[in-house]
Amino acid sequence: MENYGALIKKQREFFSTGQTKELAFRIEALDKIRKLIKKHEKEIMIALHTDLNKSEFESYTTEIGFVLEEIRFTLKNIENWAKPRKVKTSLTGFGSKNYIMPEPYGVVLIISPWNYPFQLAIAPLIGAIAAGNCAILKPSELTPKTSELLASLIRNNFQEEYIAIVEGGVETSTALLNEKTDYIFFTGSVAVGKVIMQEAAKHLTPVTLELGGKSPCIVHKDANLRYAAKRIAWGKYINAGQTCVAPDYLYVHEDVKDEFLKLLTQSIDELYGNTLHEESQFTKIVSERHFHRLITFIRNSGTLYHGGESDAEKHLLVPTVLTDITWGDPIMEDEIFGPILPVMGYKDILQIIDEINNRPKPLALYIFSEVERVQNKVLESISFGGGCVNDTVYHFTSPHLPFGGVGESGIGAYHGKGSFDVFSHEKGIMKQTTRFDLPFRYPTTKHGLKWIKMIMK
Repeated sequence: MENYGALIKKQREFFSTGQTKELAFRIEALDKIRKLIKKHEKEIMIALHTDLNKSEFESYTTEIGFVLEEIRFTLKNIENWAKPRKVKTSLTGFGSKNYIMPEPYGVVLIISPWNYPFQLAIAPLIGAIAAGNCAILKPSELTPKTSELLASLIRNNFQEEYIAIVEGGVETSTALLNEKTDYIFFTGSVAVGKVIMQEAAKHLTPVTLELGGKSPCIVHKDANLRYAAKRIAWGKYINAGQTCVAPDYLYVHEDVKDEFLKLLTQSIDELYGNTLHEESQFTKIVSERHFHRLITFIRNSGTLYHGGESDAEKHLLVPTVLTDITWGDPIMEDEIFGPILPVMGYKDILQIIDEINNRPKPLALYIFSEVERVQNKVLESISFGGGCVNDTVYHFTSPHLPFGGVGESGIGAYHGKGSFDVFSHEKGIMKQTTRFDLPFRYPTTKHGLKWIKMIMK
C-alpha cells in the first residue's frame, strides 16, 4: 500500500505560500478547467461512452454541460463570495466592527464515484479551487477510461503540489484516508460513507458525505398523469437508473394506478425505444456484479409489468417496471441503482407518509399533485435532502439550490455557492475600537454587574 504522506506534505508546503488564496490565482485555475473541458469535449464523450455507453446527449447534459454551468456561475460570483462580509454588532460589542472571513481548509481529498464519473469529480473540485484549497482527487476505478482522461488533463495542466490526481482501487482510497488531510468530500454509497466517516474521525477531519438511499416518488390522484409519467420515466431511467437522486420506488394512488401505469410504459417506449438493439445508446450497467444484482431483484420481487429483458454480455438492462411490490421484497431492502422501478398502490397519503418516515431519511423525494395542501403536507411531514414538486431530479441542476442529504443520505451540501461554502471555514472577526473603552466589562467597575444585566437580558 503506497504512502501518500509525501504528496500531502508537498501540497501543505504549497498551500502555505498563500498562492491558492489569491483571487486571481483561483479564477485562472477555474478558467483553465473550463477551457480544458471545451477543448477536450469529444474525448470526454468518448470516455463516457466507453465506460458506460453514454450517448453524446446524455454525456453533455448530465456531465459536461453541468460542470461548465457550475464554472460559469462560480466565476460570476467568486469575488463576492470570497471577500469578508460585515455582520451586525451586538450591544455588548459597542464600538466594534464584526466580520466573517471565509478561508480555505488547506489540503482537501475528493473521492468521486463511477455513476457520473466526470461531473461528480469536477463539480466538487470547482468548489475546492474557488475556496482557495489544494486538492487531491481520487476518481473511481470502475470507469477506467474517464479516470485515465481525468488524470491526463490534471497532470498535464496543473502542478501536483496544487491539484493532484491519484488513480487506483479500494486500497488507494484506504491509503489516502490513512493520511491526515484538512477536509474529505466523498460521493458514494451509505456503506462506504460510514467507513469514510470512521477514518476521518481518527484525525478529526471534517467531511461532506454525498450518499443516497431509497428516494420515494408519490403520484396522488389529482396529479397531471401525463406529465408525471414522462417526468418520472426520464428521472428514473436516465443513466440507466444509476443516479443517486433517481426515484427509487413509486407510490401511486389506487384510483389512478392503472391509468398511470399505461402512460408510464408509453413514456418509456417514447423516450428510450428498443434499448437492446445494436446501436443502442442506453447507458449500460457499470459492472457484472451490479448487473447480476439487478437481475436477481427482477426475478425475486413482485410481478413484472414492463421490460425485464437484458443483454448480459453488454450489461444492458431495459427500463423495467415491477408491480405487486411489498416492503418485504428484496428490491425494497436497499437502494436499487438501476433501471428498475417498483410500484406500490395506496389509498391514504397519511399512511404512506408514516411508512416513509419509518425508514432512513432519503436523499430525494418527489410528489406529483395539483393540490397545494397535499404538496405541503408531504413536504412538511417528511425529512429528506431535497426534491421536486411535479418533477424529478431537476432540482439537482440548479446552482441556486443546495444539494445534499440528511441522516443516512448524507452530511453537508454543495452546488453553486454551496460548493464554495463547503470547502471554506467561516472565521469570525471582531475589530475593536481604541477610541474608548467600556468599563463595565471589567469586574473592578462599580455597578458593573448592574450595567451588564441591563444589556444582557
